[in-house]
Amino acid sequence: MKKIIAFFMTIILALNIILSNVLTALATEETYPDLGITAKSAILMEAKSGKVIYEKNADEKLRPASVTKIMTLLIIFEEIETGNLSLDDVVTVTEHAASMGGSQCFFEAGEQQTVKDMIKCIEIASGNDAAVAMAEHISGSEALFVERMNERAKELGMNNTSFKNACGLEAEEHYTCARDIGIMSRELIVNHPEIKEYATTWMDYIIHKTSRGESRFDLANTNKFLRQYNGATGLKTGYTSQAKYCMSATAEREGVELIAVIMGAETKEIRNSEAAMLLDYGFSVCETFTDNNVLESKIDIPVKLGVKKSIDYKCDSTKNIYIINGNIENIEKNVVVYSDLEAPIYEGDIVGVVEYSYEGNIIDEVFIYAAENIERMSYGYSLNSVIRQLFMVK
Repeated sequence: MKKIIAFFMTIILALNIILSNVLTALATEETYPDLGITAKSAILMEAKSGKVIYEKNADEKLRPASVTKIMTLLIIFEEIETGNLSLDDVVTVTEHAASMGGSQCFFEAGEQQTVKDMIKCIEIASGNDAAVAMAEHISGSEALFVERMNERAKELGMNNTSFKNACGLEAEEHYTCARDIGIMSRELIVNHPEIKEYATTWMDYIIHKTSRGESRFDLANTNKFLRQYNGATGLKTGYTSQAKYCMSATAEREGVELIAVIMGAETKEIRNSEAAMLLDYGFSVCETFTDNNVLESKIDIPVKLGVKKSIDYKCDSTKNIYIINGNIENIEKNVVVYSDLEAPIYEGDIVGVVEYSYEGNIIDEVFIYAAENIERMSYGYSLNSVIRQLFMVK
């Protein structure tokens, strides 16, 4: 009898655990409106914060086609930022790079172009040959560059991504997901906004320089969405027979910047219309709150045991906050000065914070930093201070 009771108690306990897990999952799962997205996968995010506004199968591993080039471009611009690469550097096209099929700019082996022109070819014309040429120029080989692409993906938290080439041509185990495309798109446009100069260029050209002489090669932007959507700023389209039609679409209106990713659409018309649908929805629910006077008045930040009793400070004067499905009028601000500061304090130390809250929850903040060093008061300094005060002429 005891064994039977124990058996049923075990069953009841197991059912309670299962039910608890189900309820927890239901309570924490985000719900999104039915926007009628037919593409295999999609995501919409606010660019500055990375907040996801809508998603559909966002973690499904799919082939990205030329949207792959966003990571290639990200690494190129990071190389420029660190000084390892210059827009005027000359890139020599190898046999391997020149052999790329698909979208290409028809470079010949041995041909030379500047980094700037190669970026134009990658972003505007989606040149596979240009992408591989840049990969080899930066890392010595495409294989080594692809290793770097995957390392960067891991650093960014792109957990469902595996790159096998630098351009997006079909390859086994070459995949990513809508969420990961959103992540790398955000990293590119937020930290390297100069990409938009290339992404929004409708027509341009380069000069081919070969043994047969020089000839002009026109570049037409593969992203026709630019002229179909008000506020579009890029970013990259892609297509292969297996990947179908993909895109990372970026747009900006009234200070709000959004990223809409579409993967696996059956036609380019569906891809573009569903990207527009996502962006329209995003702009309808997202508002910008701008505080142009973060610290409205002078504050005193006391320091204990320091050679000075208070410290000079610095902080950003402007703050933008993005509210989704809310009312910016309900945002509240509170200045918090750390009350237990003791010397020594060094320039750059955090000494306070300006908190922004919405309906009782802190949603953003601006740190207040020390603008100077303050040494700890020594015994000798204290004695000298007392002596100076005793003999001070009043």
